[in-house]
Amino acid sequence: MTPPTFERQCDAIVTETERLTAHVRGADLSAPVRTCPGWNLGQLLLHIGGDHRWAEEIVRTRAAGPVADDLVDAPPADPRADGAVLLPWLTEGAARLSATLRAAAPDSLAWNPSADRPAPVRFWARRMAYETAVHRADAALAAGQPFTLDSDLAADAVEEWLEFSTFPEAHASRPDLPDLLGPGRTLRFEVPGAGTWHVDLTGERPVLRAGSRDPAATARGPVTDLLLYFYRRPAPAVVTRGDTALLDLWRTRAGFWLEAPDD
Repeated sequence: MTPPTFERQCDAIVTETERLTAHVRGADLSAPVRTCPGWNLGQLLLHIGGDHRWAEEIVRTRAAGPVADDLVDAPPADPRADGAVLLPWLTEGAARLSATLRAAAPDSLAWNPSADRPAPVRFWARRMAYETAVHRADAALAAGQPFTLDSDLAADAVEEWLEFSTFPEAHASRPDLPDLLGPGRTLRFEVPGAGTWHVDLTGERPVLRAGSRDPAATARGPVTDLLLYFYRRPAPAVVTRGDTALLDLWRTRAGFWLEAPDD
């Protein structure tokens, strides 16, 4: 499958936001979002809009270091949250981010949390497209709406997750979690008719490989469901086999970047 282009990802930031607002239009914004414990729909919308504005500032200013992200990490709970205000605010922020990314061009440099120096802003087009898509799934579930995602976007979002799973933070020793790496620890992820990904955990760091015989564990399902499975969202179509405890540990460790910051 051909990966989405930078332009496609910029488009997706806008279209995924528009689809998200369609899910929640008329919904009770005080309703809990069970896939984001402790948040209601209004807080989820504030988080997404905050994310878009945070990324837009980074790209627009070509920030060389971190930018404050208070609204991203701690959206306020407001029982009076009004969809008539929040939804246009959300779509406006998505449009502004998309336009700023296009104006910057994909190879312009700015800070991002995955690099130790300014890196191409294509990172932000990809990251915000899939941040928005996964949170659209949260909103759809909270509002009782179905969720689907274009297969090329879902496959690239799976690839992004797998790339994050090789970062040092995903496998370094931690006092609160078991070690991830060890003999015989290999994983296979299958999308029938579309692709297979393998993660080798037997060495000094996780490695993505083209093939793996006799994996310790396998997860198999449609690509959008596999993406939701990675993000620990409901994914009933994904079937797991083998060492499911290893799969759960890998998902936790690979999702280090989703953890709330320390108070």
